[in-house]
Amino acid sequence: MNSLQTTLQQEHLAPQLIDLVVTLLAITRTISEKVGMGALGDSLGVTSETNVQGEVQKKLDIIANNLLVNELSKNKSVRAIASEEEQHTILVTAGAPYLVAFDPLDGSTNIDINAQIGTIFTIFAARNDVADDSEEQFFQSGHHQLCAGYVLYGPYTTLAITAGRATHEFTLNKISGEFILSKPNMIMPRGTCEFAANMSNLFYWPNSFQTYIQQLIAKKVDGPRFNMRWQGAMVADIHRILTRGGVFIYPSDCRDSNKPAKLRLLYEAFPMALLVEAAGGEAYSEAGKILSTTLTSLHQRTPVIIGDGELVSGCYQALLRD
Repeated sequence: MNSLQTTLQQEHLAPQLIDLVVTLLAITRTISEKVGMGALGDSLGVTSETNVQGEVQKKLDIIANNLLVNELSKNKSVRAIASEEEQHTILVTAGAPYLVAFDPLDGSTNIDINAQIGTIFTIFAARNDVADDSEEQFFQSGHHQLCAGYVLYGPYTTLAITAGRATHEFTLNKISGEFILSKPNMIMPRGTCEFAANMSNLFYWPNSFQTYIQQLIAKKVDGPRFNMRWQGAMVADIHRILTRGGVFIYPSDCRDSNKPAKLRLLYEAFPMALLVEAAGGEAYSEAGKILSTTLTSLHQRTPVIIGDGELVSGCYQALLRD
């Protein structure tokens, strides 16, 4: 079975980029160990802190973020870091070739109930047309991602990673500490009648989309009836869709006019879109393809529809009708 380094070499990634990915994933192994300790590791519970999003931080949020920031700051290939937990970018090495952005612990509300959580990351080439410490370093389209992935901390630790050509799954060997290739060239199954959505938001969604979802789950004499599967962590729901098929939906809603969308474009939507499209799926916001969107604000939010192309199209067309 191939190691991570061997697979990335076969994907023709630059040696310096491979070294950066290996460094990043070594940190996720440490996060996996912290997660696995649970209450024994003094890492459960909330803090008195809130992040830039106004969200209360869990202890593990801060631990994971600090591990990633501290270790990546030692890597001379990194020009700047952007984290969902940090208000501004962090300058690392002026003139270095790469930018790294991450959600250090996606689904942190699942921490204290021992449900699935994960780390999402993406890597861009640094820009030479703006200052090294400028947030505009990250103002690029999703197509400019060089590599993206997530690490899912579940019953076992799983990595999904892509350089845009194929999506591969790796499993962490906790004895050797290596990520070993377990599913090369993942192809997302088509025709699965499942969707992942927070149905508690149903009546805040656009009217036409409410109708569309209700039609999917309505009692039927003939034809398929859809099941809902929702785990409260994007990384877990996207992993299910990559593995089983279906569609992940987080549309805009009218609960808060200052926050019409929940998910972040840079840290969540961009990397997940690259992974799913490389596995044969589609990824849209309500304005078009996610990967064609250019970031204009570091913590920019976006509606998300990701998964089986036919289901994505159905959801997208329903949203356009409103």
